[in-house]
Amino acid sequence: MEAKNKIKCAFIGLGRIASILEDDPLREKPCTHAGAVKKNPDTVISAGCDIKPKRRALFAEKWNCPVFENPTEMIKEINPDIVFIATHPDIHLEMTEKAIAQGIKVIVCEKPLADKLGKAKKIALYHKKGVAKIITNHERRYSNNYILAKKRINEKTYGNLLSVSAFLYMGKTKKIIDVMWHDGTHLADIIMYLTNGVLKKNKTIGNLEKREGTALVAAYIKNKKAGKIPVFFECGAGRDYLTFSLELSFESGSIKIGNGIYEEWKSMESPYYTGFNSLVMTDKLLFEKTAYFENMVKDAVKAVREPDYSPVSTAVDGYNAVKFLSSLE
Repeated sequence: MEAKNKIKCAFIGLGRIASILEDDPLREKPCTHAGAVKKNPDTVISAGCDIKPKRRALFAEKWNCPVFENPTEMIKEINPDIVFIATHPDIHLEMTEKAIAQGIKVIVCEKPLADKLGKAKKIALYHKKGVAKIITNHERRYSNNYILAKKRINEKTYGNLLSVSAFLYMGKTKKIIDVMWHDGTHLADIIMYLTNGVLKKNKTIGNLEKREGTALVAAYIKNKKAGKIPVFFECGAGRDYLTFSLELSFESGSIKIGNGIYEEWKSMESPYYTGFNSLVMTDKLLFEKTAYFENMVKDAVKAVREPDYSPVSTAVDGYNAVKFLSSLE
C-alpha cells in the first residue's frame, strides 16, 4: 500500500535505463529511474508500462507494482504525479503527448530528447509554453563531479576557460555518428551546461558514417560573457573500451573529468624547464558517489512541489543537444 503524500511515479518503457541496469554489480547505485525513485523518501513506484511481456513481468517482480501494456490506460488508472519516459527516442514525442493529454504536469524524458530535430522542438515547446515541466535526463548535470567542475569554472579558480577537448570512444563496430547520438548527446549537453553557452559546429574532419577509425569535430561555445570558446570532439569506433572524458583548459590550469576521472592541474614553476611553468596535479578525486540519478529525481520532486521552479535539465536543453547532433549529419 502506497504511503500518503508520496509523489506517485509511473514509467513508460521498462528496459535498461528504466530498471534493468540496477542489477549491474559495478555501477553506482541507483543507476536507473526506478532505482532512484525507490531510494527517494518522497517518491513511490506506482506502475510501469511496456509493450514487451517479459519486461513487464521483470518490472512487476522487482518493484512489486502493477504493470500495463497501454500507457494511456496506466496513466488514467494510476494518476501519477511524474511520468518517466524511457522508450526508444523515436517515440518520445508520442509518449510525451499521451502523458500531456492525461494532464501530467511533470515528465522526465530519457536522452536524446528525440530522434529528429522537429520532434525535439515540439517537446521543447510544450515545456517553454508551460504545458508541462519536461526534464531531459542528461544525468551528468546532476553528477557531483561535474557540479564541482562547473563551480571551478564559475569561480575562475584557474582563470578564464579557454578551450574544451572532448573524447568519446564506444564500441568496435558502431558508426561514429551513432556513437555521437548515443553518448555524444551527453557530451554536447554537459559542455553547454558547464559553459552556460550554446554549442555550434565549425567543421567535421573524417567520416562520421564509418564503423572504424576516428572523426574530429571542431566547434565552439557561443557565450555572451566569454565570447567564443573553442571545442574539439574526438569520436571513434574500433576500440574495445569505453571512453567519455573532457579536458577543460584554463589560463592557469586544467581539469580532466569523465567516467572514473577527476583531476585538477595547476600552473606552477616548472621542475623540468627554467623560466617556464608546467601543470602540476593538485587534486585527483575518486567520486564513489556522484549521486547523478538521485539528484535528478530530487529535481523532479522539486518541480512537482514548487510551481515556479525550473528544473536543472529541461526539454529546451535536450533540444539544444539534438540540434547540435543534427548539424553533424
